[in-house]
Amino acid sequence: MLNSELEHFIQEDLGPYDLSCILVPEREVEAIIFSKEECTLAGIDVAMSIFRYFGLQATTSHRDGDQIPAGETIFFLKGSSVSMLRAERLSLNFLGHLSGIATMTNKCVQIVREFSDARVACTRKTIPGMRSLEKQAVMAGGGDTHRFGLSDCIMLKDNHIKLMGFEAAIKEAKKRASFTQKIEVEVESMEDALLVAGLEVDIIMLDNMSPGEVLRTVQTLKKAGLKEHVVIEVSGNINIVNLEEYAKTGVDVISMGSLIHAARWIDVSMDFSV
Repeated sequence: MLNSELEHFIQEDLGPYDLSCILVPEREVEAIIFSKEECTLAGIDVAMSIFRYFGLQATTSHRDGDQIPAGETIFFLKGSSVSMLRAERLSLNFLGHLSGIATMTNKCVQIVREFSDARVACTRKTIPGMRSLEKQAVMAGGGDTHRFGLSDCIMLKDNHIKLMGFEAAIKEAKKRASFTQKIEVEVESMEDALLVAGLEVDIIMLDNMSPGEVLRTVQTLKKAGLKEHVVIEVSGNINIVNLEEYAKTGVDVISMGSLIHAARWIDVSMDFSV
């Protein structure tokens, strides 16, 4: 994290006059940060940046992606009592939020692995300003980041198609795309998937289709000899409850906004040694 980003967060948290921290005696203290529940860790580097900014000595044997039990110590800290208090909430918020995403992602990846090698990916449904960190947390959980932004690939969604139609939109995308950019097209029916596959795009997203519809579409593309030439992604209202059924359909990628927006924060805490 850049210092400019970090200072924005610190300014928001401390406010103009931080009396609550400066009223304690200024002395060197030790503390630990630990998890109150089993989880997949994420946010280690961010927390370390916060500790360094406040001049704290921080050590850890952990890294993003580690599976830890409840009660596990994540960081050992040493330094100013005032700085420790100022770093506390900010570091815990990042660790709790990002580890929650990593934990949710890891659970989903394990479900999918029982049935297929499909990638579990997140989406662009992220908190503005937090996308990079949230997607890194998905990676820590074993998931795929998908696009970081609109420039990463050309994705033609329903509103593109309403304005231009499939053939015109795909033709224009191929005309303008860099040789490094893939073209992905969103479809909502088996018929449209067959049409788009015949137009030689890189990725077809089956959007808001039931597991049964997805399975029939994948099977039909295989019979038509089109499946091997295109990546098939499924997205839309997929969650940890119905994930197993989508994992059985034979798609290549399962994209889930819920990896981030439905992830529960992990309970982490700081304890002073006094």
